[in-house]
Amino acid sequence: MPTPQGINGLYDFRRVTPDDIEKQTDALISQQRASYDAVGSLPLDTVSYDNVIKKLADLMNERSTFGSPLDFPQHAATDKAVREASSKAEQKLEEFDVEMSMRKDIFDRVVAFKENVGVEGLSSEQKRLVDKLILHGRRNGLHLSSEIQDQVKSIKKRMSELSIKFQRNLNEDNTKLFFTREELAGMPDDFINELAQKEDNKLEVTMKYPHLFPITKKCRVPDTRRQMVTASQSKCMEENTPILEELITLRQKEADLLGYKNHAAYVLEERMAKTPENVAEFLSSLSEKLQPLWKQERQDMLKLKKDECEKYSYEYSGKLDFWDFRYYMNQVEEKMFAVDQDEVRQYFPLDKVTSGLLDIYQILLGLKFTQEVDADTWHEDVKLYRVNDAETGEKMGYFFLDLYPRDGKFGHAAIFPLQPSCEGPTGDRQVAVCAMMCNFTKPTKDKPALLDHSEVETYFHEFGHVMHHICSRATFAMFAGTRVERDFLEAPSQMLENWVWEKEPLALMSGHYKTGETLPDEIVERLQKSRKANAGGFNLRQIILGTFDQTIHTRGEADTKSLFAQTYRDIMDIEPIPNTNMPANFGHLAGGYDAQYYGYLWSEVFSMDMYESRFKKEGILTPAVGTDYRTKILQPGGSKDAADLLRDFLGRDPTHDAFLRSKGLQV
Repeated sequence: MPTPQGINGLYDFRRVTPDDIEKQTDALISQQRASYDAVGSLPLDTVSYDNVIKKLADLMNERSTFGSPLDFPQHAATDKAVREASSKAEQKLEEFDVEMSMRKDIFDRVVAFKENVGVEGLSSEQKRLVDKLILHGRRNGLHLSSEIQDQVKSIKKRMSELSIKFQRNLNEDNTKLFFTREELAGMPDDFINELAQKEDNKLEVTMKYPHLFPITKKCRVPDTRRQMVTASQSKCMEENTPILEELITLRQKEADLLGYKNHAAYVLEERMAKTPENVAEFLSSLSEKLQPLWKQERQDMLKLKKDECEKYSYEYSGKLDFWDFRYYMNQVEEKMFAVDQDEVRQYFPLDKVTSGLLDIYQILLGLKFTQEVDADTWHEDVKLYRVNDAETGEKMGYFFLDLYPRDGKFGHAAIFPLQPSCEGPTGDRQVAVCAMMCNFTKPTKDKPALLDHSEVETYFHEFGHVMHHICSRATFAMFAGTRVERDFLEAPSQMLENWVWEKEPLALMSGHYKTGETLPDEIVERLQKSRKANAGGFNLRQIILGTFDQTIHTRGEADTKSLFAQTYRDIMDIEPIPNTNMPANFGHLAGGYDAQYYGYLWSEVFSMDMYESRFKKEGILTPAVGTDYRTKILQPGGSKDAADLLRDFLGRDPTHDAFLRSKGLQV
């Protein structure tokens, strides 16, 4: 079947060869270069909005739209050669992006437009585009000497190469461990029965989420958990530690050349937080508030550990080990809040969750989703949906759902924007396209795929990003969808996570895989009570990651292994496992979240304020509030500052109160 109308690229990677990718990459680059050359050679006295600003906006859209079918296959294609060709394509395209972002001739024409023609008569979004183009030029040093520009350019190219390599190492990692049935004591039978059996009767376990999370949460054998967590924390350590440490040094070098105190100061200039000092204050004051919660949680966990060690004759060390954390968090939920995740999973077959989730989003945002049957995709498990406005029928875009793990596939949960919703070169609106990649357990012939509650939450969160991408109505690709300040990016999705803790949406998304019965009220109530369980430990772990990220990017160099261990000890007083280095598989640090991991907690402040003050008050499935949310938060994309979007939606400045309450803290 041909690709549906409006999707401007081929996403059936089974019909693509490495040669195709290489040729199309070279063609796109030469076509773009010729257009940039044309802008760069305009006489300064002839510059206008159409021949400079609009032209650059169209080029960004073209790069985004036609680059995706070339650089996305590395995360999705089933053929390793195609993945490798795509990874090379991304490297070429990113090098080209760096080169174009460093063109002083183009920067000079944008500046000449602003100074000679002026921005009178332009819309606010057009003015914002002009200002951003100038700011980005200055952030690339285009107002500095050509020697400095050359140094910045070569640093940027090297950083791009390293980041791609870091992610490729993680995607291709295939670490496996082998355990006997006894070593997996505590794991449910259906989990054990799905594992591949080796000739010595040992069972094969990977580091992918459907194995790692259940075993570290449920297996009662401490040594098995230790081996799993050790393998996970040391994944790609040899290859990626030097890559990460070189990246840290290069980022500082670039900041020095451009006149910034450090990389964090450089990054935060364009974020809601503005300065590293604001971030440090946010993280440390929150850490302080959470310590009393963590002190109590740790005592509860140690008591559980002591009881269990006595029961099974394990040695009790009197302390929480690094590999105990996820296990005893789960024990707290089960024993102190009576939430049995195995029981809960039975109510969340993936198909039921998917249909309920799609219904909720359609009701809430006034949309209609239609599956495109027999659409071209990169794997038979992948589904494609069309999105229309429920009232006007206008086609807004498409999303792919790719939900199960495969070798070589992107290993986490994320959204890949493939085509921005923005005005095309002729003034017609181009529809949005994105792909949602998750790694949920696959169904078997006897049993559907069952999700635990945290996976339902992940699904709901990621789908929030899909909606942000598709509901956007920005004029320019630069501001389309999720292209908001990075420390606001998570807020719209985090806000929607609240739905998976409420009775009404849970009834729509649950149905016992044998009986079809929805999640019983008493389980919903226990789940709701358990939401604040482990709030201290869970959030302090986020603070550790955010603090580590800020520290390496304010110091400008780091022995990541010892610094990570020290940060863990300082904040949670837990000793990391010797000879591991979790930052080597912390994809965010090389994947665009550098100096910005604090953003998850920062944006959660706004997400809780939006939820509590509007949806909780006016009704969580009320289309009127959903419409307000769609038009005031999702629709503008990055065409306005996030602080203004929040004021529009809340009718006031945001506060921290709802966020602190959600953690069980006094306001």
